[in-house]
Amino acid sequence: MKRLRNHLIGVEQGDIVLFSHYESGGKMWIGTGPRTHREAVRFSESFRTPPSVQAHLTMLDTDSNTNARLDLTVEGVTTEGFTIVFRTWDDTKVARVRAGWIAIGEMRHADEWELY
Repeated sequence: MKRLRNHLIGVEQGDIVLFSHYESGGKMWIGTGPRTHREAVRFSESFRTPPSVQAHLTMLDTDSNTNARLDLTVEGVTTEGFTIVFRTWDDTKVARVRAGWIAIGEMRHADEWELY
């Protein structure tokens, strides 16, 4: 469990289109085997410590003739941002994906400042 040490708790959320490969013939639509797409996300303001971040699918468009094999994760969480990672494999064809996310963590107090 993450314990937050101050009363200034920041909550930021967003929604991002990860890709739309149907029109462009991108690797998620025409490829096979393991495929990965990474998208960097920056917070509007930095957190005091790396926040807890959760991502979820808000839109998924796949081919109806193949199984929908997918994995959505978050990597590299820092005080400034993180990376959303979408993976698929085998013969799955993914046309479009949009992901939502939420970050919850400690914010800096106005009286907190670093000299060096």
